Amino acid sequence: MPQIARIQEELRAAGIDGWLLYDFHNRDAIAYHVLGMDYGKFTSRRWFYWIPADGEPLKLAHKVEPTKLDKLPGEKRLYLSWRELHAGLKELLGPARTVAMQYSPLANIPYVSTIDGGTVDLIRSLGYEVVSSAGLVQTFQAVLDEAAYHSHLAAGERVQRIKDEAFALVGERLRAGATLTQYDLQQFIVRRFGEEGMTCMGEYPIVGTNEQPADPHFEPTPANARPIRQGDTLLIDLWAKLDQPGAIFYDITWCGFVGSAPPPKYVEIFHVVRDARDAALAFIRDRYAKGEKLCGWEVDDACRSVVEKAGYGPYFLHRTGHSIGEKVHGNGVNIDNLETRDERELVPGICFSIEPGIYLEGEMAVRSEINVFITPAGKVEVAGAIQRELVLI
Repeated sequence: MPQIARIQEELRAAGIDGWLLYDFHNRDAIAYHVLGMDYGKFTSRRWFYWIPADGEPLKLAHKVEPTKLDKLPGEKRLYLSWRELHAGLKELLGPARTVAMQYSPLANIPYVSTIDGGTVDLIRSLGYEVVSSAGLVQTFQAVLDEAAYHSHLAAGERVQRIKDEAFALVGERLRAGATLTQYDLQQFIVRRFGEEGMTCMGEYPIVGTNEQPADPHFEPTPANARPIRQGDTLLIDLWAKLDQPGAIFYDITWCGFVGSAPPPKYVEIFHVVRDARDAALAFIRDRYAKGEKLCGWEVDDACRSVVEKAGYGPYFLHRTGHSIGEKVHGNGVNIDNLETRDERELVPGICFSIEPGIYLEGEMAVRSEINVFITPAGKVEVAGAIQRELVLI
């Protein structure tokens, strides 16, 4: 069941008159998650669920699917024609002025912008101001409770151990004179996930050598596999969660070198990335220590400035970090002022990555990724080991 009382508290705190949740043809998974509905059941007609800041919720469903919202609290109303739909929405929203929907002005936060423009136009045509539900979505989809955070920590212990095993396996195979490809190493990691009771939900780890990870989303396959050799640079990005309902992902990236003397340029860009990562973390901790609010875009700026000052700004090809939840990329605030301008606040209870990178096409790449959690008391925590120097294999 939806947390109606808590949703209403958040609406009042935000000065919003209500949250209008809506779906058609299963387009908005967020609405189903917030309302505790089964996303797997097909929706062939439009439904609306109105949660006002004060008072009882109201339901509007089509006469072809009249029971669609029956499990939810509130009075049910039905419509048949589009004219009845428009009139029903006006009655549903009543004296409200501001209506939160899964919408983002200028698509600044596209991750929560799932409502089509025509539906936004419809609500506006009825005399209402449509505002973004992004903050509400973060609160009800990305703020972790204690059990969820402990699942993140439990996954972290296993993922960190498997990461160490993966680097060790490279050394063992080379010393034995055996062949080990990037794809072999990826499959080893996936197998170990299963043995440790974890899942990556079919999204497999990134394992690349030399120029391969200059594509940030490089995917090792049997077709592009090649032996890992002495003198190779090596990047491993791995993520997984406990294979149980409600579990939260853990997602890290580490870099190494097969040998004892990595190229000076590789060491240089690793240190730049490491320092940028640490600058972002320090910035968050400093702002929280001062009791000052901060937004995702500000942290991205703090991190990116270190890379830019080192002369590698054009080679930092993505946002600084992403929300982490039941999916590896969650619906909370992202650490981003590049791909989008994420103006959501970093609030207690959220989990996210900090992962700057430098990608030199045709040469090499470095990324260093940590997971950050802000406790309900405002303490900024990092789960697991933080890479300080390259792993030498």
